[in-house]
Amino acid sequence: MSNDGVNQGRRRFLTGATCVVGAAGVVGAAVPFVGSWSPSAKAKAAGAPVKANISKIEMGQMVTFEWRGKPVYVVRRSPETLAALNGHDEIFRDPTSAKSKQPAYVDGIHRSIKGKEEYLVIVGLCTHLGCAPMFRPEVGVDPSTGDESENWYGGFFCPCHGSKFDLAGRVYSGVPAPTNLDVPPHFYETNSVIVIGVDQEAS
Repeated sequence: MSNDGVNQGRRRFLTGATCVVGAAGVVGAAVPFVGSWSPSAKAKAAGAPVKANISKIEMGQMVTFEWRGKPVYVVRRSPETLAALNGHDEIFRDPTSAKSKQPAYVDGIHRSIKGKEEYLVIVGLCTHLGCAPMFRPEVGVDPSTGDESENWYGGFFCPCHGSKFDLAGRVYSGVPAPTNLDVPPHFYETNSVIVIGVDQEAS
């Protein structure tokens, strides 16, 4: 066998091996690049916006998302629920949310963006000591006692110290929590996607 044949064989082998190694290098470089398209856990903890798909939330249902390491509750409310939020201001500590934390573009009673009253978006941490309130949408049953109550229209109950909030996140009078549940900055990217962590005006 001639040296030319051996050299050509080696040349083909080296060329093929180089291509394989080069392709592997391109894939290895692409993986961290593609990963950079999504916010890292560190970026999310620092406050990176979070997109929440709300298209599959049924009427009366609550779904929890995470933003800045905190639970964010999204509740889809019926027209009847929204109507029940009006009146009986005397049972709440801050019925119009004058002293509570929420963006200026959020209504103080429904605590939602105008035109999107159907959805409540709130931080799921009690404003007393930061426990996670439980979703208690049943009307007429006091969640702290289990007894019938004409002043319970559905809402949230904090199991740690008994604070109660309605389905707008407004705190009842006479409980430890000092203010309504916080409403985070958010806007609707589409009818089915909410971006949590960015103000409506900045969208």
